[in-house]
Amino acid sequence: MSEYDNLAMCEIAYFGKFRLVATRRLLYREGKEVALGGRQLDILTALVEHAGQVMSPRDLMERAWPNMVVEEVNLRVHIANLRKTLGDGRDGARYINNVPRRGYCFLAPVRRVQEVQPLEMAVGAISLPAQRLPTPLPRIIGREQIVAELSKLLLSHRFVSVVGSGGLGKTTIAVSIAHAVADDFGGAVFFVDLASLAETALLSTTVASAVGYRALSQDPADGLVAFLAHSRILIVLDNCEHVIEGVAKLTERLFNEAKDVHILTTSRESLRAEGENVHLLMPLEYPPATPSVTAAAALASPAVRLFMDRAVAGGYRSGLTDADAVVVADICRRLDGVPLAIELVAGRVGMYGIRGTADLLNNRFDLLWQGRRSALPRHQTLSAMLDWSYNLLCARDRHVINILSVFVGEFTLEVVQAISEGFAWSRLDVGLAIGSLVDKSLIGTTEVDGVIHFRLLDTTRAYASEKLAESGEQGAVSRRHALYFCNLLKSAAINVLEFSNRDLRPLASHVANIRAALEWSFASPSDISIGTELAALATPFFRGLFLLGDCQHWCERGLAELDNSERGTFKELILQEGLAISAMLTQGNGEEVRTAIERGLMLAETLNEGQHQLQLLAGLHLHLIIKSDFLGALEVAERSVEVADNIDDIDARVITEWMLGTSHYLLGKLEIAQFHCELGFTYAASPASTLSDFFGYNHRVRALIVLARVLWLRGFPDRAAVAARQAIEDAEIRGDPLNHYNTLVFTATIFIQRGDFETAEHCIEDIGVNAERHGLKPLGTLGIALEGELAVARGEPEVGIPLLRGALTSLRAERHKVATAEFACALSAALVRCGSFRQAAETIDMQIAQTEPYVETFELPELLRARAEIWLAQPNPDCVAAEETLGRSIDLARSQGALALELRSATVLARHWIAQSRQNDARRLLAEIFQRCTEGFDTTDLKAARQLLNELRIPRWPEITTSFYNVKHEERAEICHTDAMP
Repeated sequence: MSEYDNLAMCEIAYFGKFRLVATRRLLYREGKEVALGGRQLDILTALVEHAGQVMSPRDLMERAWPNMVVEEVNLRVHIANLRKTLGDGRDGARYINNVPRRGYCFLAPVRRVQEVQPLEMAVGAISLPAQRLPTPLPRIIGREQIVAELSKLLLSHRFVSVVGSGGLGKTTIAVSIAHAVADDFGGAVFFVDLASLAETALLSTTVASAVGYRALSQDPADGLVAFLAHSRILIVLDNCEHVIEGVAKLTERLFNEAKDVHILTTSRESLRAEGENVHLLMPLEYPPATPSVTAAAALASPAVRLFMDRAVAGGYRSGLTDADAVVVADICRRLDGVPLAIELVAGRVGMYGIRGTADLLNNRFDLLWQGRRSALPRHQTLSAMLDWSYNLLCARDRHVINILSVFVGEFTLEVVQAISEGFAWSRLDVGLAIGSLVDKSLIGTTEVDGVIHFRLLDTTRAYASEKLAESGEQGAVSRRHALYFCNLLKSAAINVLEFSNRDLRPLASHVANIRAALEWSFASPSDISIGTELAALATPFFRGLFLLGDCQHWCERGLAELDNSERGTFKELILQEGLAISAMLTQGNGEEVRTAIERGLMLAETLNEGQHQLQLLAGLHLHLIIKSDFLGALEVAERSVEVADNIDDIDARVITEWMLGTSHYLLGKLEIAQFHCELGFTYAASPASTLSDFFGYNHRVRALIVLARVLWLRGFPDRAAVAARQAIEDAEIRGDPLNHYNTLVFTATIFIQRGDFETAEHCIEDIGVNAERHGLKPLGTLGIALEGELAVARGEPEVGIPLLRGALTSLRAERHKVATAEFACALSAALVRCGSFRQAAETIDMQIAQTEPYVETFELPELLRARAEIWLAQPNPDCVAAEETLGRSIDLARSQGALALELRSATVLARHWIAQSRQNDARRLLAEIFQRCTEGFDTTDLKAARQLLNELRIPRWPEITTSFYNVKHEERAEICHTDAMP
């Protein structure tokens, strides 16, 4: 070879202290090479080529990022770094100038010289093949940030491994990273797919061949390292898991001995090599489980975006609607956000539609659905993908992962070891197998309160479940699984009467597995007894976690499957009690609830279970109240007193006092009701009291609600508001949805009646958003009715009418009558304002007809007032009927001690008498009642009465103002007393 064969003519650009060899992509400062990134070098070359000219940002970005769409901020960052490298501005040197709104200009004088340069074909020089990288996907969804971050990490730390289970897109990410950094290596990027490599011994030869090194020895590792020692290149090793030991040794040598070689690997477990920076690739994020996710919210998650992108590519031509968003979110959740699984399933949407595809997935989790024909064979079906991982496992790990398929959701090592006993492997073997499967990304881990929890992806679980079935061990493993959770709940000793005082969060992670154990037990004819036992043990567990739907379902299944020997036992009592509570709270107040309560009471009495008897009496009391059988409820309360006496327990006495207080309140005996409520609070203050929930409700909160309503009716609206807020605060502290939303429902009315619409609105909004979400359908309906009542109180009858009508229809269908009178009055008032007098009359007359004959309940004065107002407002008023009915309402309210209702009806009658020129009668009536009021003068009713009295005042009678309320009660009585009037 001639000495001239290693020479070539190059153009050199000289500026300042720098020398740029563009054809060699090299920059020197005073003879020393300057390290520049590929894109910075592209920008500098372009600026130098056009020295003295302004180049637009668009032209520069096209030069540095050809055929890519990037933000201008990327260019600004590279320009800033380039200025820093050149020392722009130091010692008077100026190189790059920013021309506002035009672009950038290279300022320094440039001298261009043609010079002969050596080719520098030393050891390590690479002959670049024309194509080394697979073509990247047009776009990757949900991984853009990861690609950007790992690109930086690779350039700064040289050695990065992307680790994760199959189907997560490790190869896609590696290819995208390689393309992103290719310019930084002058295109010297080599992609090596190791999937087809049969033996580790061939690893070095395969890598050597890929980078252009022709090895003469059988193991070319030494020569390969020497060949690459002075080369700046990137090697991408894809799918390393089956030759992982060899890859670890080779990459460690390259990292330590070839200081300019960068390495990117993908594997299902980390290499554990020196210098390796592991990035654990996680599934795509998907929307949380919620029944109200919108299309916009769903598409904010990368899993749903990928699903819709692949669906459109597969021929689906419709956009994502709000109705379908929940379905797609659920599919992505079931597929654990695994990109490959999402792509395979989404590919069926063009043929079956979104809901049809969901049905297919629900009926058969098909691991054989085909993917892209161009995909690698192991990525064309989920089964093929999982075969690849499964076949790499040792016999021990295969057996253990098969056993793990019985678990749904999370599990702990202790649980796995417990149900694995009796099989081929020891507890130590099982622990080692779990660790191995975690390393291979086949099991995920999370830490909860210092305890490691494991989980199989659903796709992996479905595959392993098929393998377990093929092994013939599925029945035995499932039986051990069910018995374990039976024993777990037994050892937890969750007392069905005291679960509300227990922190059940440590057990919450087992919910999915307990459900699965119940499903299997009831499906296996020989193991139904395990199912009934587990259903009874799980009843307080489900109730404590507020899983009322589960509680009702499994109590029904358990009761249906009890054999004759189990009927009449404590097990049946627990199931009947659980069914009654959960059905009442979720489905309404049907007869099945009454049947379950009565059966449970009979069992409790027979078995001499006084605490359960009292709890069921509390449930029957509530059932009768909801049906508006207030006399029946009082009888049950009195019956509970006898049971409490036999129990001789302070909490039993507390609850019976509150039951009596509630019953008397509903029957309009307000003073007695207040006495029993306050006596109950006195007993509850005893140190011996450890009051827990009864029949799903916290009775302290219920008693506060009743006390608040009693105080409001008796004319103490300020004290009522204090009690209502205390009830809300107590319910919030407890944190369970039932008591919280029940409290909001039955205190919101107090705030509406006071005229505190803002507080009422907050209560109602909270109910509307959350009650249905927690499966509390009756409370959700009450929330709608309250929304209508608030609208009427605000003077928006046209808004309130449809809300109240719909809610009343639903409440009556659910046999939930206790609040219907209040809402009927609000609906009647709205209809009157809109001129619908006949409909208003029908509404009130129907409500009055539903009250028990000869029972003057707390709501009757309001119903009478509402009926009288209809007679007065209609085109041909019936004044006689109206006056008679208002008089009856006032007398009844006075006999009940309901000063608030007495004042309200008196205000209506006074206004009517004024219209008939009976001012003195109106003044006497209203003043006598008003002077008995001692608080709440800023509330709606008292302000209305005050305004009317001011209109009726006589010269020597001072106007009633705010200062009037500061006068002593006796002096106000003297001012307002009718004897002082002519």
